[in-house]
Amino acid sequence: MRRYVAIEGNIGAGKTTLARKLAEQWDADLLLEEFEDNPFLPQFYDNPERHAFAVELYFLADRYHQLRQRLSNPSLFHQVTVSDYFMGKSLIFSATNLRDDEYDLFARLFHIMFETLPKPDLLVYLYLDVERSLEQIRKRGRPYEQQISADYLQRVQERYLQFIRQQPGLTSLVIDMKDADFVDDKSVYASLLNLINQRYEQGFHTAILKGS
Repeated sequence: MRRYVAIEGNIGAGKTTLARKLAEQWDADLLLEEFEDNPFLPQFYDNPERHAFAVELYFLADRYHQLRQRLSNPSLFHQVTVSDYFMGKSLIFSATNLRDDEYDLFARLFHIMFETLPKPDLLVYLYLDVERSLEQIRKRGRPYEQQISADYLQRVQERYLQFIRQQPGLTSLVIDMKDADFVDDKSVYASLLNLINQRYEQGFHTAILKGS
């Protein structure tokens, strides 16, 4: 039985929406990233070079604290935990946003923390093409996200997939979402749920979710 399922994907992929739906479906403990609490985030989007290290350090500390606290003390009322992020995203975004010297220091801190956390029993990565991610970003309308470029999203996506493939001991499922809408189309969500509920051997797996 899976005790911990993490949902990942590029910006705008629908991570939080899916995590909420799964938590409700499974009566699971829901663990959401508190990204809006990061005081450096709006400043980062205005001036990435100046504020990148601060924004990434804040995220690293916050993610570690949240995962350590919740996964080390599981809920008495829920058998499963679903999160809308994986700790590895800290390394992915830092590699995209930081200078080489900053990244070297950040990576040392990351690995010290990462090695003490349990891995998810299943990591689900929602794969959207960059244009669809941009469309989703525009649709949800967060002001500080509107200047995100297609090139930035492409670099993030490539680093995600590279990181996931290289993780020993991880069971991961990359789902190509195509044009499928699991939010408003119940049959698509049922197909997505079926993919997630299947048993997978340890390693890297892929699937395609088709719209109805």
